[in-house]
Amino acid sequence: MRAIPLTLTALAAALALTACDNGGGSGAAGSESKAGAACAAGAVSLQVGSASVAPAAGDSGQVPVSITNQSAPCVLDHFPGVTLHQDGRTEKLPVQEGATAQKLKLAKGDSANFTISYVRGADAAKGAKAATIEITLPGGGEPQSFPWKYGPVAAKAGKTAPDASVSAFQQAGD
Repeated sequence: MRAIPLTLTALAAALALTACDNGGGSGAAGSESKAGAACAAGAVSLQVGSASVAPAAGDSGQVPVSITNQSAPCVLDHFPGVTLHQDGRTEKLPVQEGATAQKLKLAKGDSANFTISYVRGADAAKGAKAATIEITLPGGGEPQSFPWKYGPVAAKAGKTAPDASVSAFQQAGD
């Protein structure tokens, strides 16, 4: 006979706990609906930062890219798309070997970043005469172009593809 009252009490407690977060609290259920839209290029600002430039042929360099949400909460899920424009050709850069995508939620004003890593070419004949990079986000929006000011990009051994790659998104700040 005691099983029924205990079951009803447990059910009532479970319903009360799930109702606590429907008002937009900071728990997972309320925040998921607020940050469910993908971050699109028009709703965030992209900035190519100061690079760790590869000084000589064969050296590695890194170009940081920061993303700041300018609008409603959004999500960065998967990897950024980066295309290198060179000598009339376009080459989409692969994801860095071993990189793992993570889902990042960005509130208005929050930032994230990723890095473009590359190997500097010896000269324009052996490396890509890169002119611009074009960045797209998994959420869509118009691609944004930036000048490439970091010298020629070496080709991968035995290939014509540039020796460059893109990291996963990382949360910036706190």
